[in-house]
Amino acid sequence: MRYGAMNFPILPVLSELEDFAHLGFDYIEIAMDAPEGHYRKLQEHRQAIVAALDRYAMGLVCHLPTFVYTADLAEGIRQASLREMMQSMETAADLGAEKAVLHPSIVSGLGSLVLQEVRSNADESLAALVEASRRLNLPLCLENMFPKYHIGYDPSEFETWFARHPDLKLTLDTGHGNIDAPGIRRILQFVRLFGDRLGHLHVSDNHGRRDDHLPIGSGRIDFAKVVSALLEAGYDGTVTLEVFTEDRRALKRSRDRLASLIGEVRSVYR
Repeated sequence: MRYGAMNFPILPVLSELEDFAHLGFDYIEIAMDAPEGHYRKLQEHRQAIVAALDRYAMGLVCHLPTFVYTADLAEGIRQASLREMMQSMETAADLGAEKAVLHPSIVSGLGSLVLQEVRSNADESLAALVEASRRLNLPLCLENMFPKYHIGYDPSEFETWFARHPDLKLTLDTGHGNIDAPGIRRILQFVRLFGDRLGHLHVSDNHGRRDDHLPIGSGRIDFAKVVSALLEAGYDGTVTLEVFTEDRRALKRSRDRLASLIGEVRSVYR
């Protein structure tokens, strides 16, 4: 496994990169949200970011903007959001990102009352983004969400998207998968159904009610079972620790705990 950490987009990306390098992470996952992670700011500091990645021998994963509305009922808002996403993808490719993470479209405004129309808009935007990822040679990994998101949380939706887009991969988020799903059943279902489409992991803990982004072991997720399922599926790729606390050492502790658990489970299979 290769381990990374995600920046907090209100802080300068370069300082976040340096912090993660000193903590011994293999890569940074840049959340491309304003103000500091916006593609224009990244373009402005492109040379320094690329130089720092090279200096610390770190890789790069990019998380496309979260707070855009590519399924909005208003076409103008939808198209403006799609342009933001496209510009972000081009910037990620220019920076040398090995892959890009994408949230399913946000359901906004009155969208929850007309989900069929929202889903149609979301599908149209996703198709455009997948085509752009192919043109840019930037693998795209669609992330699972949680029920209050309205779309993009149920494995059946991903079955449809993966059937339509053979190049599309899955970002499995353990925190999202545990919300309103006792016994980690939704997490295990994603691994069981899409083990061959796993392209990336987001790892954090919670108590099953909110996306708390807690350190591993601080919530209710049975990571031993999660790790066993991932190893059985043959996953050995990138793992971003989404642990958001003031104490950055919690990131390292979570990474080390996960790595130790993976080692223990692997020793059982031997």
